[in-house]
Formats: sequence, structure tokens, C-alpha cells
Amino acid sequence: MKLNLIAGFTLAFMAVASFSSAQTTPATQPAPPARPTAPIVAAPGTIYDYHETFGPLFYNKNGNEYRAADGQPGPKYWQNRADYQLAARLNNETNEITGSEILTYTNYSPQNLGYLWMNLEQNLFKLDSRGTAIVPLVGNPPVPTSRNWGRGQAFDAGYKIKSIKMLGAKGAETEVKFLVSDTRMQLFLPKAVAANGGQMRLKIEYSFTPPNYGSDRMGIQETKNGKIFQVAQWYPRMCVYDDVYGWNTIPYTGPGEFYLEYGDFDLKITAPANNIVVASGELLNPQEVYTPTQLKRWVEAAKSEKTVIIRSASEVTDPASRPAGKKELTWHFKINSARDASWAASAAFIIDAAKMDLPSGKKSIAISAYPVESDGNDAWGRSTEYVKKSIEYNSAKWYEFPYPAATAVAGIVGGMEYPGIVFCGYKAKARGLWGVNDHEFGHTWFPMIVGSNERLYGWMDEGFNTFINTLSTANFNNGEYKGTRPMDMHRVGIFLTAPELEPIMSQPANLKERNTGTLLYSKPSVGLVLLREQILGPERFDFAFRTYIDKWAFKHPTPEDFFRTMENAGGENLQWFWRGWFVHNWRLDVAVRDVKYVNDDPSKGALITIDNLQKMAMPVTLEIKTVSGKVDRIKLPVEIWERNSTWTFKYPSTEELQSVTYDPDNAMPDYNPDNNVWTKK
Repeated sequence: MKLNLIAGFTLAFMAVASFSSAQTTPATQPAPPARPTAPIVAAPGTIYDYHETFGPLFYNKNGNEYRAADGQPGPKYWQNRADYQLAARLNNETNEITGSEILTYTNYSPQNLGYLWMNLEQNLFKLDSRGTAIVPLVGNPPVPTSRNWGRGQAFDAGYKIKSIKMLGAKGAETEVKFLVSDTRMQLFLPKAVAANGGQMRLKIEYSFTPPNYGSDRMGIQETKNGKIFQVAQWYPRMCVYDDVYGWNTIPYTGPGEFYLEYGDFDLKITAPANNIVVASGELLNPQEVYTPTQLKRWVEAAKSEKTVIIRSASEVTDPASRPAGKKELTWHFKINSARDASWAASAAFIIDAAKMDLPSGKKSIAISAYPVESDGNDAWGRSTEYVKKSIEYNSAKWYEFPYPAATAVAGIVGGMEYPGIVFCGYKAKARGLWGVNDHEFGHTWFPMIVGSNERLYGWMDEGFNTFINTLSTANFNNGEYKGTRPMDMHRVGIFLTAPELEPIMSQPANLKERNTGTLLYSKPSVGLVLLREQILGPERFDFAFRTYIDKWAFKHPTPEDFFRTMENAGGENLQWFWRGWFVHNWRLDVAVRDVKYVNDDPSKGALITIDNLQKMAMPVTLEIKTVSGKVDRIKLPVEIWERNSTWTFKYPSTEELQSVTYDPDNAMPDYNPDNNVWTKK
């Protein structure tokens, strides 16, 4: 505060005190001195409203005992739990999967639950499902879009629920009434699940036939040595009951992904003996399902930094590469603290593996399963190397990989993630294969560890993951697949803030399909890059981001929890940034309007004026060149826009300026660079 203002406030205070003690009448009260203020001047042609950008009341509620004001879970935060014992049998001829599920559901909420909701995502592929009905037509003649959830396959789709029983003491079983509604199922319980830790067990018998192509989340790939089954959404799964919405029952229509409870999974997959099965978690019985030679290689791989072949390309067609004398084998897996589990099976698999080095020393193994069509050092032959390095980097950087194995499976699915296992396209090679493996296993952190609601906020997993991929890619093999040129944010800004885009804070099913890649992946990722590189700086950002992951590991955060955590741990009010980049689809356009000199004398300093012409605010970097060739950089904080749409500041020049350039490194998403440079006339 300037000295003359302090003096003025002191005189005003003394005058008021004197008036009070002497009971001076209003007519004789001396007027307090006027506070000097700068005239309010708006930038010509601007639509910027500083009070809209920096105004109060961004958060619509205070912190509470469930979700604290600083963004972390409150002292009474709760979430329910779902533990699964799953058994499935694969019919390789008919493609049918028959399953049995024992669900143990624990209700930690403060409410008794007299009914439950479960997800039945396989029902999406019925021809009369909501998801089938909303697949848009494109082209001429019009056809369903390329991501048509079942690609129009007409088959006996959806779950066949044979029975649901509540399991009681001493083996008692009670039939449970249920009602199927599209991709949801409501269970009417004979007895409510008690609040604050009440528990119940259900047994569900079911079957279904998976589609050949399941909305790029699962499917069946034909190869010359047999089918590859990538199997997901393969058992009735609990809907989340939380403190935000209660039951989360938004139907599965394809665009939005999943929101699931955490628990422990025990899986037993029975398949023809010539198949190899891989799944989420640790294989508990390798000695029963691999040959003695393969078992020896398996043990070697668990200790090896280099990829070890468990079953080679030449062995795929050799009957001796599978245990003899059995028609079927049952593969037993276990994964804990997971929100889901998936698996894959094929007679065509090459299998290789290598150990992963985690910060704590905990044992974990990277595995790849792929057909001979995908073999080669320029393709899936390097998959395990990619998986290993991606997970090791993110474990050291953010939070340790929590599972005993990480398996990449080649097949019909272009890219999809599940705890401890991912499905990727069998044709992927080199940079493309690194990218998809890195991205899908990056999802370990979002949403497998940090369990956000993908059905509502797809950007909280896809965007965050795309962001961490930028760092892991730069790190991999001394930047083998890193781009050679820095990102031109001016060009990116034109694309990411186009007026026809919806805001990031839109649920996936509420976006035009063509905008999904932009608003779920690219724009949130670029927002975090801006936050890290231009606003907070890497040290403050990384600490805040790690804090968010740590506080919400295996829990269910909302966007507000993320925003609050980044502000509190980063030590910065960022509400102007959340408003502009996430809540609204605002644009950035800063112009260098004019340069004048103090008393028309360049040696006394230059007065540089910049204007904010659009809705968004950002910190400012200016490059100043003088006529003699000297170059200087000036950085101005975002607060210059807190109550101004135009800003003039004095630069201590000693000679004429040749040019002033806003954002000389193209680091800000300024969509209109035509007004970024002032040049001496």
C-alpha cells in the first residue's frame, strides 16, 4: 500500500473518531479525502468481463465431514465395497460364456439399503437397447458411425440371468426378486443391508454371448491360429452408491465408461486346454496351466529385466506347448483393491514377460499376449518393454503400481483399460504401440487408483491420463517417441476453443461424438500442461497432483475435490482457470495495442498497453526488442486482468523499442496471433 494512501486513510479515521467523540453534526463533519483511482477504461472491442472471470462463489457448497474444504476426503468419508468370486466357462465354438458370481456387498453408508442396483452392460448389444437406438448415422448413404457399439451385429445378445439368491447362514439361500431395465438391474432384497457396515452375499447364475466387436471395449478377433477373446463387462457389477448422487444408475449407452466400487476379486476361468488365458491380477496356479518348460521360463521372467519368451511364435502351433491329456483347464487369478477384473483367452497367443522394478521393491511382472500376426521387434515383440517402462515411470513419478501383474493383450480392441490388464489393437506397431500401451496402462492411475465417475466426467480419467502420457513419452528410452517440435499452442488454441465445442464439464453422452477426443482427452490434458508449465510451475504442480492421487487413491473424487486439492496443495486460487478452461469454453485473445514514451522521450521509459479481448485470462509473457537489437522478457501475473480488460505498464527503456511480442514462445492458447506483435512504424 502506498504511503500517501496510508496517510489518507489515517486522516479519514481520525476525522471519524473526532466526529464520534464531539457528536459533530453531519453538516460540520469534514469529508474524508478521496482515494485516488485510475479511470476505468475498457479495451476497444473487448468482450472480457473481469468480474465474471474472477468473481466469487465458484464453489457451490462448503466443505463438510464427508468431503473437506481442502479437497481431501473428510473425517466421515465413506464408500461401499463389493468383493467378487467369479467363475466363467468359455465355449470356443459358440462363443458363449457361462458364469457364476458370488458378490459380498458391504454397506458403509449411513442409510439402510432395501434395494440394490447392478450394471448389465452386455445388454447394450441388444438391438432394442437405448445405446443401439442412439447410434448416429453419417455419410451418404447414411450408415452407423464407426464406433457403432456392436457394429450392427444381430445375435443373441445380452445377459440371461438364470437366478439370483441371497446367501444366509449355514448355506441358506433365498430367491431375490429382480427387474431388468436396459443396462441396469434392480434387486428387491428380502432384508435391507444395514447401514454403517452391514453386509450381504448374493449368488448370481448367468450367461451371455459377447459381440464380435463390443464398442471398442471387448470383442473377438479371428487369427490364422484361432480366435482371440478379449472379455470385459462380463459379470453383473454393482452400481456405486455414494454421498453425491446416491445410486448412480445412468444407463450404459456406449460413450460414457464406468463407475465402480472397489473390492477384492477371485477369478476362475475355464477354457479349452489349447487356450492360454490371461487376466487381471496374479496367476495362482501356473504349474497347472503351463508346461514344465513354460513354467521354468515363467520363473525366469519374474526375475529378468529383459523380455523372456514364455511361448514362442514357433510353438503356437505345436500341441506340446500345452499340457497334454485334458480338454479344459481352469486358470485361477486374484487381484485386490480393484474396481473391476477382465480376461482374455486364445489358442493363438505368444506369451512373453519381464519383471517390473517398483519403488518399494514389491514384485510385479509385465506380460504380453499376442498372435503371430503381431510378432516382430517393430511391433508386439517390444510390448512388454513398453509396459514395463511406462509403469515404472509412473510408479516413481506419481503413485506405485498396486497390482502383481500388468498384461497387454493384442486383439480387435483398439485400446481399453482394466485393472492389471489392457486390450490393444493387434496391428499396432512402434510409436503407435508405445502410445496405446502407455495410454491404457496410464489408466492404472486414472481411474483404477483414483476412481472418478467416468460415466459423468470422462475427462477426469482420459484427460488426466493423456497428460501423464506426455511426461512418460518424453522419458521413454531417452525420448525415442518424443515429438521433435514443441507444441504450438496458438494453433492448438484455435482448435481447442472453437465456439462449436461444448465445455469440458459435460458428460460424455452429452457431447457430439466428433468432439469426444477433443473434450475428454486433448483439452483437459493441455489444461494440465498449462497449469504445470505456465501457472504453477512443475514443482508446485507435481506436489499438488501427487497429493490428489494420494488422498483419493481407491476412492471416489468429484471435479470439485480435484479443483480444491490443486488449489490448496498448490497454494494458488485457480478459480479463474477452472472457469475459463473447464466450466466454460472461453477463448484467449491478447493484443499488444500500443507503445508510447514518457514525455515522448524513449530514454525515460516506454508505456506498453495490452488488451484482453476475449473471455479467458492467463498470465502474460512479452518479448521486447529495442532498435539496437537488445532483447528482454517481461512476465506479468494473471492478476493484471483481475479488474481490467486493458493494462498499461512502464518498461524502463533507454532507447526506442523495435517490437513488443505477446507470448513469443507460442505457449498460450491465444487463438488470434495476428494482433500479438507491435512493431515500430
